[in-house]
This record gives sequence, C-alpha cells and structure tokens, in this order.
Amino acid sequence: MKKIGIIGLGLIGGSIAKAAKKRCLCDIVAYNRSEKPLKDAFDDGVIKEYSTKSFDIFFDCDVIFICTPVDKISGFVENLLKYINSECIITDVGSTKYTIYNKMLKYNNICFIGGHPMAGSEETGYSASKEHLFENAYYVLTPLSNVKEEKLNSFVSMIKSFGAIPLVVSPKEHDYAVAAISHVPHIIAASLVNMIKNIDTKDNLMYTLAAGGFKDITRIASSSPEMWSGICKENKKEILRVIETYREILTEFEMKLKEDDNIYIQNFFNSSKNYRNSFAERKNSIFKKQYDIFVDVHDSPGIIAEISTMLSVNNINIKNVGIINSREYQNGILQIIFEHEDDKEKSLKILKSKNYFVYTK
Repeated sequence: MKKIGIIGLGLIGGSIAKAAKKRCLCDIVAYNRSEKPLKDAFDDGVIKEYSTKSFDIFFDCDVIFICTPVDKISGFVENLLKYINSECIITDVGSTKYTIYNKMLKYNNICFIGGHPMAGSEETGYSASKEHLFENAYYVLTPLSNVKEEKLNSFVSMIKSFGAIPLVVSPKEHDYAVAAISHVPHIIAASLVNMIKNIDTKDNLMYTLAAGGFKDITRIASSSPEMWSGICKENKKEILRVIETYREILTEFEMKLKEDDNIYIQNFFNSSKNYRNSFAERKNSIFKKQYDIFVDVHDSPGIIAEISTMLSVNNINIKNVGIINSREYQNGILQIIFEHEDDKEKSLKILKSKNYFVYTK
C-alpha cells in the first residue's frame, strides 16, 4: 500500500492514520469537517495532505477508510466514486455491517470491505488516538462477494500489520454477535443506571453505594448517547431478537425466584459462572487460548515497568498487561496475560522468588 485515505480523523481514524504511518510506511491523506485535527495530524507528520472540502486528494489511493457514523458512509462512498478507480479498496469502521453492506450492493465494480475494529476508548477525538490502539484487538471484516481474493488478502495483511486480529464473517453474523455482546449489554447497563435513578431513596443511599461491581458493569452507560441511538436504529432487528431472548431468561428467573426454586437459582448462577470463567480459555473457539496471572502490588510509579522489565530480561513475552480496577471478587491488582503457558509458569516462579504475591485462576 503506497497511499491511504481517511475520512473522519477522530479516535479511530486518527489511530488508523498513526498505525499506517508507522507500520506501513505509506503516504496518508485525510478529510475531516473541522480543520483542527487535520492540522494536528499534519503537524505531527502523520498525514501528508488534507482537506475539509475536496475529495480529489483521494485520487490514486490504494485504500480509503471511512471513519464516520454508519448513516453517513454511503453518502461518502457516493462522493468518492468519481475520484477513485475500481482497484481502490473502500472500507468503513462502523459497529453495524448488514445495512451498509446492502447499500453497497447497488454500486457496480466497487471493492468494498466492511470493517469493525473491536477497539476504542472512553476518550474521543484525534487527540485520544493511539498508534497501538488495535494491537491484539479483533478486527471484523465483511467483504462484498465480488471482492477479489488477492484484494481481501492484501487488506487482511494490512490489518495484521496494525497488530490486530482480522476475522472475516458475514454481515448478519456480525450484527447478531455484536447485538448480543455489545449492543444489548449497553442497553442493559443504561437501564440499570436509570433504575437506580428512579428508585433511589431521598437521601440518595443507592447513589452513594453505587461503586465497585455496580459501577463496573454500568461503565459503558457513559458512552455517547448520539452514537448509541444510531446503533439501535441501524441494528434494530438483531437487538430486538436478543432482547427477546434476554426477556425470556429474566422472566423464568423471576418465576423461579417467586417459587423459591433454590436448585434452579443455584444452577442459574453456577452455569453463568462456569461459562464466564471459560472465556479466557476459549476451549471451543477459533481464538487462541491465553494464560494470565494476577499480582498484588502497591499502586506506585514505575511498578508496571519494573515487573515488565523483570520478565522481559528473562525472555518472557507479555501479550497484555493491565490494572484490575474492580477487585471485589478478584485477588491481585495487576493482570498479566501471556500467549504461551510456559511463559506463564516461568513468570510465576520468577515473581514468587522476588516475594510478589501471585494468583492464578
């Protein structure tokens, strides 16, 4: 890829620009409604050229990323057609895929590969963008059926160069999956927050106590209302399908609770516990198994670097590391994830020999 275009230089668009600049060593041009993020990216040396009005900067691009709300994508594709050739890959980053996939079918001789990077941040805008945002994140691709295999393979290679894990699925599979794992959970989180708001006592006792577990499971309710109302509109059919299933589960639990069916209730929680605990192992998944440990450390400057350095000098590869913010049911403040079990076992021995308290699941 020699030249990449980006429409919408926010968190995702900016992160793609930074990743492509560093890892693909290509020229990047960008379009955005406001000039400030474009100027910032230009001053950073990330983009070579930009515009707030004209699309002619996208002439001879190999790939163009449309990083806008889903309802704007088809309009940008329409505007791009007279500036690009049939070999140019057009892709988006929207969190719903079926609607835009169908809209793209009307265009002849277009190389459209729908995309959804499963990465983000509570922060927004170009200033929050990161070159490493997509590392170890799944990146779903939904190409049109007429996309040539070599074009798809080329784009997959590019996504891999970002550090992401590309997955090619159908748009309907994607939308049903994200409705279940993202969209409906967001609706539930928002409904839980509204529930507390509506039933709280006059002295706001629930509000005062709403920390720990409640605060953690409702964190996503703080996301953009505009974005999520748009998602609900675009993925309405699949969201309603998942809500119906959720309603059936909740109704059955309600009935069993009224009947004091303690065996059912215990099995209900036991089943969810076992399934949730299996996520990291991915036993029946196409994803690789991962191994993690939890380390009790003081929250002090440099502690993560200290432990990371200790493991790296012993040739141990860390896949991911992070702070556990909610530890009501989890020992250890620092989670370290490895791709290989032998790295995990070596790390256990090293850290314990240095008198760290280390836990495993």
